[in-house]
Amino acid sequence: MGATLTLNNVTCHYPTRTLTSHTDSTAAHAVVNALSLSLADGEIGSLLGASGCGKTTVLRSIAGFHAISEGDITLGTHMLSSAHVHLAPEKRSVGMVFQDYALFPHLTVAQNILFGLKGHAHSTPADTCLELLRLVKLTGLEHRYPNELSGGQQQRVALARALAPSPKLLLLDEPLSNLDTELRRGLALELRDILKTRKTSALMVTHDQQEAFAFADKLGIVNQGRIEQWDTPYNIYHKPATRYVAKFVGQGVLLPGFARSGDSIECELGLLKNHQPHHWAENTALDVLLRPDDIIEDGHSPYRAIISHKLFAGTSTIYSLKLPTGAELSTALPSHDDFEVGREIGIRVAADHLIAFPSQIDIIT
Repeated sequence: MGATLTLNNVTCHYPTRTLTSHTDSTAAHAVVNALSLSLADGEIGSLLGASGCGKTTVLRSIAGFHAISEGDITLGTHMLSSAHVHLAPEKRSVGMVFQDYALFPHLTVAQNILFGLKGHAHSTPADTCLELLRLVKLTGLEHRYPNELSGGQQQRVALARALAPSPKLLLLDEPLSNLDTELRRGLALELRDILKTRKTSALMVTHDQQEAFAFADKLGIVNQGRIEQWDTPYNIYHKPATRYVAKFVGQGVLLPGFARSGDSIECELGLLKNHQPHHWAENTALDVLLRPDDIIEDGHSPYRAIISHKLFAGTSTIYSLKLPTGAELSTALPSHDDFEVGREIGIRVAADHLIAFPSQIDIIT
């Protein structure tokens, strides 16, 4: 059974060395800055962000591999870390799956899994091993060595080893990044099912958005050591809380416009009505978020665009469109509609819920 994980205003520093002609000094650089999140018992979360944003440092801090300088980390009722407390990694009831699997090449699958039970009281380790082999779909492969397995199978062994001592929380650091794209998607869903079956709380770090959407109940967008938004994948995509989240997640553009009333925005594509409550002061300059699924082809529309690029994606084709002002946006249309590059098409916005952010200009007169 998992446990609630809480990070409260966590700050982590790394030393940075500064060299000048006269001095050689070391200063502390904050890579995680007042970061907070909460993961409920049995919930699965994921941290998503650009390289160097601090997401892996967060994971290492929870595991106990990196001390925090401010804030606190708790798991259930137990304090793991604070500015004055640092529980040893082996005492945290936290398991970890690494990017490179970290399997022992000289041990069989079963021996690798049983290694995860070292230091833990288990009356029937062999039964635990068999149960985990069934869970990760490796029954019959227990006597093989890691070099005799595929990458996906090695990752399953690493997961089984981490789950063997029944941790209250499992941490996964880019666990699927060494696998090909198609295998990653399927294995992310399998990992999710396994964790849900075991009722184990988990937090994964990844740079792959689709992988995070498939895996997580809650998703955190990390930017410069802070959480921009901690929410469901649906809300992260459809209801981004900040301009950064809107631009970072998925495809989309921010098209300039201004509020005509509390529920409508006028932009280059006409007057857009918002069918969910919102309060925009009239004439406020806004940038409205338009994703490819918000734009549809309509031959009768007065709003026209030129196709500048196209990308066939199987069931759909992604078209890059240029508007008369030079603004660019994208649309995803059924692949049987095969429009040529350079063609002018009619388009309209089909979005019930508008997401907009204040632009640099406060008022349009």
